[in-house]
Amino acid sequence: MMRKLAKQTKEVAKGVQDSVRAAFRGVLNLVKSGSDIQQVQVSGLADETIQDLELMQHFGFTSVPPAGTQAVVIPLGGKTTHGIIVATENGSFRVKNLKNGETAIYDSSGSTIILKNGRVIDIECDSFNVKCKQYSVTASSGANFKTPKLETDQQFVSQGQISGNGGMAVQGGKGASFSGDVNQTNGSFKTGGDVTAGTVSLKNHTHQGDGRGRPNA
Repeated sequence: MMRKLAKQTKEVAKGVQDSVRAAFRGVLNLVKSGSDIQQVQVSGLADETIQDLELMQHFGFTSVPPAGTQAVVIPLGGKTTHGIIVATENGSFRVKNLKNGETAIYDSSGSTIILKNGRVIDIECDSFNVKCKQYSVTASSGANFKTPKLETDQQFVSQGQISGNGGMAVQGGKGASFSGDVNQTNGSFKTGGDVTAGTVSLKNHTHQGDGRGRPNA
């Protein structure tokens, strides 16, 4: 009698276990990112297609995985239709060969932000846009820009010396104004206009005499 009861209990337990689905792998086909929690279509075993699984992500970070991304699905309560996705991976785009302790953020277009050992951060992209009210940079050793042009649409102010090793050109607006001494070393000064010192014009002025008591220009 006890053996029969034990056998029946074992069979019931096995039936319950078989009806409760364990975590499984799937492949993402489609992601709907317009809702509060992203809804995902996943291909599971064989021809199994599961609709509207929730893609759970950590606060402060969100991404839309491309089609073909592998996913780990946890069926809540053992029910496939109540599954949530807790992890994704796509080896086609993942940044490879990082060293121990390094971290990378990447997308499917090849843009990357890599936090490297030695307190080094490398960013690679085609266009880097920053939108903010105030932007401050403190570089105690220096800041280098390797670019054919550095432009601002408003005022440029330097609290230190401005050096133009390759020359300097100023045009448009109200021209150039200097406050303080202007020193020139070597070379010459050329202008197509006039030069005025105080109220005296270089082009249009008169001398008191030419040495013989006569005024001259």
